[in-house]
Amino acid sequence: MLGIEDGRTIRIWNGRGECFATAEITDKVRRGVLVLPTGAWFTPTGNSGLEVAGNPNVLTLDIGTSQFGQGCSAHTCLVRVEPYAADRRDAFEAYQETLVALAAV
Repeated sequence: MLGIEDGRTIRIWNGRGECFATAEITDKVRRGVLVLPTGAWFTPTGNSGLEVAGNPNVLTLDIGTSQFGQGCSAHTCLVRVEPYAADRRDAFEAYQETLVALAAV
C-alpha cells in the first residue's frame, strides 16, 4: 500500500521530529503498526531535526511517568512513514566524525 519493501530505508516522522530506519516486513506486527526499537545512537543532521540512526526518542515526548519513578511514559506515538530512496550518510560514519571533532577540541 505505501510501497515499503523489506530491507529498504524508510523515513518516519511526526510533529516532533523525523528519523530513518530500515524496514522489516513481518506478520508478527499488526498491519498499520510500526515498531522502532530504542538503542540507536542519537545522530542528528545539522539543525534540520533529521535523525539518521533510527533513534525513536526524536518522535516521542520526554515526559516521565511520575516524580517518583521518572520512568519513560509509554513509547507510543502517531507517525507517518514513507519509502526513502535518496542516498543518506551512514549513521556510524556520522557518529565517528563527531567523535573525531570532539577529540580535536
